[in-house]
Amino acid sequence: MTQPWWKRMLSYLTELHIESAPSELNPHLYVSLSKGRYQLATKNAIYSFADLYDNYRLSFKALDWDKLDGSEMLLLGVGLGSIPFMIESKLNRKLRYTGVEIDENVLYLANKYVLRDLQSPFEMHIADAWNYIVQSNDKFNIICMDVFVDDEIPDRLFSMDFLELLKDRLTPNGVLMYNCLARTDADIHATKKFLFDEFLTVFPEGGYLDVRGNWMLVNRKAYFSS
Repeated sequence: MTQPWWKRMLSYLTELHIESAPSELNPHLYVSLSKGRYQLATKNAIYSFADLYDNYRLSFKALDWDKLDGSEMLLLGVGLGSIPFMIESKLNRKLRYTGVEIDENVLYLANKYVLRDLQSPFEMHIADAWNYIVQSNDKFNIICMDVFVDDEIPDRLFSMDFLELLKDRLTPNGVLMYNCLARTDADIHATKKFLFDEFLTVFPEGGYLDVRGNWMLVNRKAYFSS
């Protein structure tokens, strides 16, 4: 959905509220227009920001796409669809997406404002990420783990057990990109502990990318430029 030109211009001066869609999981969920782009946010976190969603924009820029062995991507946490939007419109790549989103209102907003304008094929599931991974037998070339409730990752997704489940869903040369907070000292401490105590145990060839306030944990550091 495209906004009038004057709204897009005004949004470079001030953020414009477009629609609120509060839910039980996200009581302050809303879409706004900022810098000419749709932004999905809650009270304490930005869930999506088109091609300015730096966590994944910088990670995709660093990724050597030629090392991938296919085009199947799993999105755990769909947000407003920033990831497929960036890949299709900015990187000119067409992938096949499976999206898993627990909040129906998030998926409603994503379809209304972004996903329906894209050409890439989508299969969307309204489901808990853990439950979907446990029940799925599909394999993916890229998994983007981007699940937050406000500004926190649910505890059972921040665990070695969940990492082992994700590993089983990757193809032999598949890439996992796991988005973690690193804005505060407490965030960095928790993310660093998770990285060294659990992530690198499951993915010993892994590492992280510092992506402006977040760390992107990756299972194959050699696939990314520094």
